[in-house]
Amino acid sequence: MYIIEAMKQKREALTGQDCPSAKQARALLRERAPETRHFLDDGAVPNNPLPILAYKAVVHLDPAFDPASILEVLFVDNGWGGAWRNGIYDYVHYHSQVHEVLGIARGQGRVRFGGDRGIELDLVAGDVAVLPAGTGHQRLTASTDLLVVGAYPPEGRYDECRGTPDEHARALKTIPNVPVPRADPLFGPEGPLPKLWIKRR
Repeated sequence: MYIIEAMKQKREALTGQDCPSAKQARALLRERAPETRHFLDDGAVPNNPLPILAYKAVVHLDPAFDPASILEVLFVDNGWGGAWRNGIYDYVHYHSQVHEVLGIARGQGRVRFGGDRGIELDLVAGDVAVLPAGTGHQRLTASTDLLVVGAYPPEGRYDECRGTPDEHARALKTIPNVPVPRADPLFGPEGPLPKLWIKRR
């Protein structure tokens, strides 16, 4: 499925077919305040003093467009790039040098955030979660059609950590240096993220 999605992504980028304009994508947003959750360092997953932002039913996935392209356009319009289409790994992992946004384009899944002692959230198509660097995440269950779009702010570098002691020690040094994005991946500079994450600026 993900090979097909990668091919569709390339075709849409080249032709614009099934892809909304930025204006059309913004019109599909629903005003929603995100749920916020904080997680403590559990000794394996460092997490972050900043909260995750969980937007429920925030994007209307209009069938006139490819659902993944709607999310990609919204993210890119707000400066979040490097978009990919896939699922969520079924093992605990985190990124110590970059924040990440996960948008559910299709299907549903139960995801644990914050490591083994974190919380479980059910995410469905149209939901979006924004994870500060260091936040553990793991897919627990998923429908067979689950499709996730991920992206990253312009500052930061992708890495994948799985909770080893060496990674944890390094992450405690890198996480505080990851800049706060200037824009929420959905609502831009005036959106919730710059206000809720302001203490790190």
